[in-house]
Parts: sequence; structure tokens; C-alpha cells
Amino acid sequence: MTNKPYREFRAQQLADPAVRKEYDALETEFALAREILELRLEQNLTQKELAERMGTSQPAIARVESGNYKNVSLTFIRRLAEALGANPEIHLRKKGA
Repeated sequence: MTNKPYREFRAQQLADPAVRKEYDALETEFALAREILELRLEQNLTQKELAERMGTSQPAIARVESGNYKNVSLTFIRRLAEALGANPEIHLRKKGA
């Protein structure tokens, strides 16, 4: 078994229409997770340091950054934004737009 670079593996998987549909359905969660991770890394913060700034636990930050945490509250997002020196923006868009 040979190791493939992640980008190559991802492209191969996304060529499958069923996988692509599920991936696209999760894009919103992954986009938020990427933004949180990027802001945290720009500030050279560990998950634990960010959690301490927010008054929460490191596992809570890990769950949000994983993109798989479905029950993130608006209050939690506001606290994250404050701890990261960011402004939260929430939008509603028509499906398919």
C-alpha cells in the first residue's frame, strides 16, 4: 500500500458523485472550522490557550475545529470571535444560490 498526498486522495474521492454530494452538504461546517483554525494559528494559539481565553475546554475547541460539531450555539461563536479578535458574520442564502 502506498501513501497518496491528501490533495490527490481528496480529488479522487470527490470524483464520486455520492461523496461529492455529502461533502458539499458539510461545506458550511467545514468553512467555519477552517476560519476558526486559521485565525487561531495566525495568533500562534494552541487549542488550550484559545479555550482558556473563552472559559471553555480544549476538547470543545477541537470539536468545533473538526467541522463535525453540529450544535454550535450563536453564543459560543460570539465568544470564539471575541477571543480571536474577530467579528462574527451570519448569513442566510437561498439554497442553490
